[in-house]
Amino acid sequence: MDDLPFLLGIGAAVVLVSVLAVRVSTRVGLPSLLIYLGIGVLLGESGLGIRFDDAGLTQALGVAALVLILADGGLSTRWNTVRPALGLGIALSTVAVAVSIGVTGLALWALLGLDLRVAFLWGAVLSSTDAAAVFSVLRNLGLSGRLVGSLELESGLNDAPVFLAVVLLSSTTALSWTDPLLVVYELLVGGLLGAALGRVGALGLRRAALPATGLYPLATLAVCILAFASGQLLHASGLLATYVAALVLGNSTLPHREGSRSFAEGLGWLAQIGLFVLLGLYVSPERLTDSVVPALIAGAVLLFAARPLSVAAASIGFRVPWREQIFLSWAGLRGAVPIVLALVPLTSGLPGARALVDAVFVLVVVLVLVQGTTLPFVARKLGLAGDSRVEEIEVDAAPLDTLRADLLQMTVPIGSRMHGVYVRELRLPEGSGLSLVVRNGTSFTPQGESRIQEGDQLLVVTTETARDAAEERLRSVDRSGRLARWRGDTGGTPNLRSGERGTPPRDGGGPGTMGR
Repeated sequence: MDDLPFLLGIGAAVVLVSVLAVRVSTRVGLPSLLIYLGIGVLLGESGLGIRFDDAGLTQALGVAALVLILADGGLSTRWNTVRPALGLGIALSTVAVAVSIGVTGLALWALLGLDLRVAFLWGAVLSSTDAAAVFSVLRNLGLSGRLVGSLELESGLNDAPVFLAVVLLSSTTALSWTDPLLVVYELLVGGLLGAALGRVGALGLRRAALPATGLYPLATLAVCILAFASGQLLHASGLLATYVAALVLGNSTLPHREGSRSFAEGLGWLAQIGLFVLLGLYVSPERLTDSVVPALIAGAVLLFAARPLSVAAASIGFRVPWREQIFLSWAGLRGAVPIVLALVPLTSGLPGARALVDAVFVLVVVLVLVQGTTLPFVARKLGLAGDSRVEEIEVDAAPLDTLRADLLQMTVPIGSRMHGVYVRELRLPEGSGLSLVVRNGTSFTPQGESRIQEGDQLLVVTTETARDAAEERLRSVDRSGRLARWRGDTGGTPNLRSGERGTPPRDGGGPGTMGR
């Protein structure tokens, strides 16, 4: 108890500094994970002297954090954004993973002289991409819907098969021909279980009459965590069950859905901060010098051979242009997941596992610095970046349960084509209407001849059944103006290379998407 105030104070200070670091990292164009890792190193034995070397506890806390991060990612993923990229996203998280493991393993076996099984273990650990690292760099690049959707799906889905591969390769038992069938079973059952629990959870939450609004976010997140626990108990993929359950819940009609998403987003940020700081605290900087050369060799193999070949293999049959394939290859950033996965063989007592952890830590930092600083440049050179100066309309929703309606609040951004549009030209669907406009601190009830201006805050009341159509119409007018329908913009995620704007990527939970 005497140490409790000190520990709570340190924890609060770390969270506050980490929250402020998000803004700093956005300005300089680097993922905030580097700052979080740096905070952990400063708190560790080489800084303030806090010694923490419990690999088992680090792995357990890391997996728990990944569950919360996947739940946040699934709840915030818009189905109409990822649906056009569903096939490519699944291929990137399965076919690309297998190719990456094979290419990386064989190359490191030849270049570093590793045992073949250990070399494939290195390939498996390094084959998982990180959503937080990717989207903190991609924000406001204005990429096409397929690129954003495929990267988002890949980062949410590939953790499950990679984790299974790492567990199999970390085992001391001989590999069997039945192991691939076991992986298929675990992924299939995990996905079906997550979908079933997501549907049942959504139905139960709609019918439940909970006494307090704050209970709905707790119940929603509990369903996602239950999906992980159920998957693990059934010897299926709990990580995949978590993401799929959250994806189903996030795209279902739920009471206080926006509040649930905001709650999960906050916990997702806390999990990311805690995970990266914990990993920085665990790593000993004195050991990292011996891992620089192996890490650089592994990084070169991954960056210039394994990732491009795996993307090319996954793109077969999807007609992905070579420019997009190059960008997908360069956008495969690594984050906390490979470091957590590297702890699995360490806790299993595999020889040489400590060197793997240190090399992966060095490699993550190097790849984030190399790829993270150059991704915007690569996107522009390939002609894939759209207008990054204008953000799409943001919408917050407050449910009106007794009326079975929602109140949507929007701010018209600078550069929006909604500027100058008459209210009557919005043509909102039946069951929805613009009820109030706040301009320069003054509110008024709009008429049909009222014109919308940049910076206006709009309040739209809509029934539950008309909500999706109202949001799609507002998006289309924001992007294409009063003639949105004539231009073929129906509110979905457009291809930005034609000059339109889409939903900006998330930095593990940042603004820029329309709430639902």
